[in-house]
Amino acid sequence: MGLLSRRATCNTHGQDSSYFQGWQEYKKNPYNEVNNPNGIIQMGLAENQLCLDLLEPWLMKNPDALGLKRDGISIFKELALFQDYNGFPAFKRALVDFMGEIRGNKVSFDPNHVVLTAGATSANETLMFCLADQGDAFLLPTPYYPGFDRDLRWRTGVEIVPIHCTSSNGFKVTLPAIEQAYRQAQKRKLRVKGVLITNPSNPLGTTMARDELYLLINFIEDKQIHLISDEIYAGTVFTSPSFVSVMEVLKDRNLDQTQVWERVHIVYSLSKDLGLPGFRVGAIYSNDPVVVSAAIKMSSFGLVSSQTQYLLSAMLFDKKFTKEYMSENHKRLQKQQKDLVSGLEKAGIRCLDSNAGLFCWVDMRHLLKSNTFEAEMELWQKIVYHVKINISPGSSCHCIEPGWFRVCFANMLESTLKLAIQRLKSFVSSIAMKSQSHQELKSLRRKARNNWVSRLSLQSFYDREQDTTTEVSFSYRPHFMSLSNIAATLDAAA
Repeated sequence: MGLLSRRATCNTHGQDSSYFQGWQEYKKNPYNEVNNPNGIIQMGLAENQLCLDLLEPWLMKNPDALGLKRDGISIFKELALFQDYNGFPAFKRALVDFMGEIRGNKVSFDPNHVVLTAGATSANETLMFCLADQGDAFLLPTPYYPGFDRDLRWRTGVEIVPIHCTSSNGFKVTLPAIEQAYRQAQKRKLRVKGVLITNPSNPLGTTMARDELYLLINFIEDKQIHLISDEIYAGTVFTSPSFVSVMEVLKDRNLDQTQVWERVHIVYSLSKDLGLPGFRVGAIYSNDPVVVSAAIKMSSFGLVSSQTQYLLSAMLFDKKFTKEYMSENHKRLQKQQKDLVSGLEKAGIRCLDSNAGLFCWVDMRHLLKSNTFEAEMELWQKIVYHVKINISPGSSCHCIEPGWFRVCFANMLESTLKLAIQRLKSFVSSIAMKSQSHQELKSLRRKARNNWVSRLSLQSFYDREQDTTTEVSFSYRPHFMSLSNIAATLDAAA
């Protein structure tokens, strides 16, 4: 082990988290409707598979994009050779146009401020390298995406200090919670370099209100620190309230061309909105030219392939297609989410009200044996190993209230979702039956104990009366005598 680096041998990757453990169990026994109908259903993966059937026809109708051609002529050699780290200008223009569209064109983006990365994971890590040094800290509202423990900390050495949010207000960010986290960081002698949020939230499936964003802007302005807004779920908002980007708030406050303007950065990706996580397309958007320059240099470790940029340029420039796609995507997400929420409600399980994302934040606190994280893990293990469904426990998201779980719904067919709901219903019913049987047994024991005490009192009465009455065929029995024997003896004496 001495020949390896500390980073290679440390356990700060987060792979031992229940979030990743659930994935491993699923891989060992994956559900398949035909080949493995009793396998584990994957509801721990935030992947959008609901509209892949819309993407494939587009590819068939646009053979040049798929076949790496321009006007029917092959450009394979052009795409196969080395490309500049900055990325294709055409793709960056198409990407920022799309980012504006899904934000209702309330804000616009400059392609020169975009840094392309191999997914949002790379984008977040690159920003950490640009904004913080090893031992510095970022504040994150809880619950947060479990992968951040890996993405933000593992290779950068940056510390995460949680901003503890609670169910009392729907897990919204409050000023006292932020200030408490900031003080906690100072107590640990950590230099706070910024706040990172996901909006819409992963795992809550909610969008941040303007007043929350105003609060955060005021806080980073006062502390002179950064704000990273991870907006990779911006295009998944399927019902009101609508999505408000942090860029929109900056415009509202007339903060463009100020120092705050340069300290706010956005992370985006096509993994969730277009359902293309395998294409590994992410982006950093920053108004700070120094950050953009540094991030471009670092992007050489995680570039987006030329072929991917070429294909997606054509797709994103097809405005008619993207508009129809996003509209249908919202409808399907809303229906799938509604089916999950209503199905769980029938099982006596409620969800946090949500309007975005590929998951629900599910309240199973009433199913815990005790209000502890040990009880939460016990419940999670039953759901994974016995119910055969992989979901993510709240503790893996650093939630401070035991009993919450993230349950994904967009990575499966409607029939699979129905089966998962049915499995959970059966599980909850079995818990209810066991609880009822337990209560009935306690009631019977209570009645038996009361009856036993009454009969012992009667026995004592007979003992006292033996000297003054005619002989009764009753002999003293010790108090540990069985209830049935006491009853039989008393009946015989009577």
